[in-house]
Amino acid sequence: MSDKQIRLSGITKRYRKGAQVIEIFRDLDFAVAQGDFLAIMGPSGSGKTTLLNLLGGIDRPSAGEIHFRDTRIDTLSEGRLARWRAANVGFIFQFYNLMPVLSAAENAELPLLLTHLSRKERAKRVMAALQLVGIADRAGHYPDELSGGQQQRVAIARAIIADPALLLADEPTGDLDRATAQEILEILQMLNRDFGKTIVMVTHDPAAARYADHVLHLDKGEFVDAPQEEVEA
Repeated sequence: MSDKQIRLSGITKRYRKGAQVIEIFRDLDFAVAQGDFLAIMGPSGSGKTTLLNLLGGIDRPSAGEIHFRDTRIDTLSEGRLARWRAANVGFIFQFYNLMPVLSAAENAELPLLLTHLSRKERAKRVMAALQLVGIADRAGHYPDELSGGQQQRVAIARAIIADPALLLADEPTGDLDRATAQEILEILQMLNRDFGKTIVMVTHDPAAARYADHVLHLDKGEFVDAPQEEVEA
């Protein structure tokens, strides 16, 4: 049995912008192994975020197949795809995407509202997730009462609350200072190392990429060798 958790085969992705057709990928093959921590680097417009969206079932390819374990996700109905995402994928964004009118605990709890768990069980899971990322003492605080690093910890708690196998992180340290970014990256490392989470992280920052097990470089929709300046560094 393959150890590849998610596989993209022959992926082509095009967008239409007015009369113009923009091709992001053409016949791209890509796979992520179970339990890997992968960083993807590349210039703006190279297709990094589009790739994350395809991996997470947010977007569908124009052609090709996407398999998560034994499930082909690109052909699922919208309802089944939403249920698949809720059960298998956690998303972490650069700007946290927290609801300003909800507390840290309420923000972390949001994915569980789609489940049949009792309120008591949801509360138990929320506190466990907040404790895991070191923000339990701020459970009752609102986003505008939290620092950027604290907000990102809440966002990570929300991403892991349903115990997904796959975490997709889009520039998770892009809005943070260096010391806070290091703390967030160490949390991601811990989730990968101690809990077996597969992580695919998009980043512009070579220092952040060093926390991953592997680094791939994407440029104009293709994987390429590392730029010379990064090789020399």
